[in-house]
Amino acid sequence: MSDDSARSWVEAEWLDSLDEELEMEIDDLLISKELAFITEHRHTSELDRKVYFHELLRLQAELVKLQDWVQAEGRKVVVIFEGRDAAGKGGVIKRITQRLNPRVARVVALPAPTEREKSQWYFQRYVPHLPAAGEIVLFDRSWYNRSGVERVMGFASDDQVEQFFNDVPEFERMLVRSGITLVKYWFSITDQEQQLRFLMRIHDPLKQWKLSPMDLESRKRWEKYTKAKEETFERTNIPEAPWFIVEGNDKKRARLNCISHLLSLLPYGEVPHDPIHLPERVFNPDYERKVLPDELYVPEKF
Repeated sequence: MSDDSARSWVEAEWLDSLDEELEMEIDDLLISKELAFITEHRHTSELDRKVYFHELLRLQAELVKLQDWVQAEGRKVVVIFEGRDAAGKGGVIKRITQRLNPRVARVVALPAPTEREKSQWYFQRYVPHLPAAGEIVLFDRSWYNRSGVERVMGFASDDQVEQFFNDVPEFERMLVRSGITLVKYWFSITDQEQQLRFLMRIHDPLKQWKLSPMDLESRKRWEKYTKAKEETFERTNIPEAPWFIVEGNDKKRARLNCISHLLSLLPYGEVPHDPIHLPERVFNPDYERKVLPDELYVPEKF
């Protein structure tokens, strides 16, 4: 392969990487006719798109280095993502995991507990998902459901919430003593921004799946969620696992700020790798490739 051909191939691969991100971003630009009236009210990022893409790819390259370091050092990392509905937790998680090995970095998003799980020790259903050596686990919501949605929606009694507040600091200290690095993020958005994002989900068929009946109920209980958040910070912000608040009104800034901050918390470094050489293919002159039936192939409509 000539130098020019190699350069063209690398450029094409880089553009493919940008396309992956553009595919994830484009839904933010597709505002239905019913929502045209909110365009003048919704938050738009002041961050230049070229700067955003450049920084995102740079940070994702650093995340790959972090992944290699976690594997090489046998580290165990847990990152918790909490916050208001529609605050952008999922978007950040997608960008963190987008270029990582799913065998190393995995996302845990548990459904509502079953009747059996409700009878267990509260933290029991989360424990099996904790990382082994060389793993990163991202919790898209976590055991803090108890002091948040369960409390506000009446799914947990006052005694259960109080027991949670008494137990969670020691539970998290146990995790840290076991060698887990525990990072806790809270994504914060304004009342108006959440309202606009909910409206977009209601009117956009591609986003309606994101909107649950619980989300709609949460709008009516904004102030209760605020009080629950404040007490959660007050009683669970421990030195071993402090809370970090991510301002989420500007999605792009929130993503870059969160990823950059996460990288700053871990003392990762470049992991040396042995050079990789692509072996020559073995050609067998007696081998004849079989012709497969047409029905085995996916139709090429595009």
